[in-house]
Amino acid sequence: MDSLQRQEHGTAAGSGRRPRVRKNVTAAIAEDICAERYPSGSTLPRENDLCEMYGVSRTVIRESLKVLESKGLVRGKPRIGTTVCDKDDWNILDEDVLQWMGPYLADFDILGSILEARRTIEPAAAEYAAERATAREIADLDSAWQQMRDSGNDPEGFTEADMAFHKVLLGASHNQVFRRLSSAMHAGLKYALHASNVAAHSRDEAIAVHGELVEALRLRDRAAARDCAHRMLDLAVRDIAAGQHARDDRRSISDTPKSAAPRR
Repeated sequence: MDSLQRQEHGTAAGSGRRPRVRKNVTAAIAEDICAERYPSGSTLPRENDLCEMYGVSRTVIRESLKVLESKGLVRGKPRIGTTVCDKDDWNILDEDVLQWMGPYLADFDILGSILEARRTIEPAAAEYAAERATAREIADLDSAWQQMRDSGNDPEGFTEADMAFHKVLLGASHNQVFRRLSSAMHAGLKYALHASNVAAHSRDEAIAVHGELVEALRLRDRAAARDCAHRMLDLAVRDIAAGQHARDDRRSISDTPKSAAPRR
């Protein structure tokens, strides 16, 4: 085991320290930033203080800060220290950043932004795919659709198949910009699809419209393909809104003071 591994896996002294594994330290600092323990524009504690707080060496702290800087959360400045960046500078389509933001995602309206982007891209991509998709690509879409249909009550499996479907669809447009956008939006799209799939009371409608889209591509029906894409997004908007309302209701109930509860 090399020196960095020994530093990462050593036993932390004191119950107030954070986990010593570097990835966990990176996540712990990031989550503290997302929770505004370190607000935008503020300067993080000095390296020695971070070492004490998180129970790791300066090498581990420096590596963690490099990761956070690469994702836009912080910026190191000579003679000033490490400053927390404005939230607009964060790479919100990065899978790690989405995970760190966790319960604070609603404050960023990321789902709404992703849905707006999909509204712009996917109907056009579906229309182009109806004209340009190869037989292999249509077969791959059909395979992804069958995996969605066969996922039953497995939201994780359903989301993976849904992700594959949309990746193939954007690729089948044979538009290089759409393909690049697919890669850039991968983590955000996965998060959005998972949110709508989990919130959906039933996935039957989504399965049906995805199947109709495959058939529209087989028939080279551009108008039908565009219509299917719009309907898929309408379902996503509905399901995400229903999921948000349910969360708001649960939060409202949990926040209700006991004294305000009706007496029996």
